Amino acid sequence: MALYMDLHKVEGTSAEDVAEAHMKDEEVQEKYGVKYLTYWFNEAVGKLFCLVEAPSVNAAVRVHREAHGLIADEIIEVEARAVEGFLGKVEDAPAATEPSAAGSQPTEDTAFRTIMFTDMEGSTATTQRLGDAGAMELLRAHDVIIRDALKVYGGREVKHMGDGIMACFASVSGAVESAIATQRAFAVYNEENADVPIRVRIGLSAGEPVQQHRDLFGAAVQLAARICRHAEPGQILVSNVIRELCLGKRFPFADRGETVLRGFEEPVQLHEVRWREERQGQ
Repeated sequence: MALYMDLHKVEGTSAEDVAEAHMKDEEVQEKYGVKYLTYWFNEAVGKLFCLVEAPSVNAAVRVHREAHGLIADEIIEVEARAVEGFLGKVEDAPAATEPSAAGSQPTEDTAFRTIMFTDMEGSTATTQRLGDAGAMELLRAHDVIIRDALKVYGGREVKHMGDGIMACFASVSGAVESAIATQRAFAVYNEENADVPIRVRIGLSAGEPVQQHRDLFGAAVQLAARICRHAEPGQILVSNVIRELCLGKRFPFADRGETVLRGFEEPVQLHEVRWREERQGQ
């Protein structure tokens, strides 16, 4: 099968809407012999890119049309090497578990995880200033720093979203350590590249998200995304559950009070990880 990438211009669409549309694609795709592998969403500029294996362009389009009606504005054939060169290796979704003899369907994984979102400041303005090639070079440096920290502290990259990364961790303290290591690595990078600094905001939450084909959905994911968006560049903000589960770890937290976040009825208690400081008690 061929590998295609499509572009949707979706101004005003949220990350949650995009995730829901991707799930609908996965429900329909098998009928057409298509596999939507992953997507990258830049909410700031309203652009969505989908990566798909399909026997033809028409087959890929039929899946979108039947699943949710969001037809791509452009679709082109791409080479796997080119995609990996810019965005890292794309892993196929694992095959679903076979139903049992009794005919029961495989259940969705809802294990406890810590969710981390990162977001690069001013990606659109950077592209305008540096051009596409320069912006992609900066993005590669951004990706290396985040992925190195994920590897060290046991994180798994869930998806790349154009100007940020969503990741998950089994360990709450590992997620906080990874966020701290990430911000400290960017600080070093920015000292050496003061003309083109990379400033990143990070948000963390935790809970039992639903997993489908290595992607994660649910309130814990939505909360981490909202917290990330609320953070300032260079800041790490976390939900109260993160703060409570790190009791005794002596991370340098600072209470940032309750904040109203879009989509959540009640105010959310936030804490900042003051990563420039040493751990308390050291």
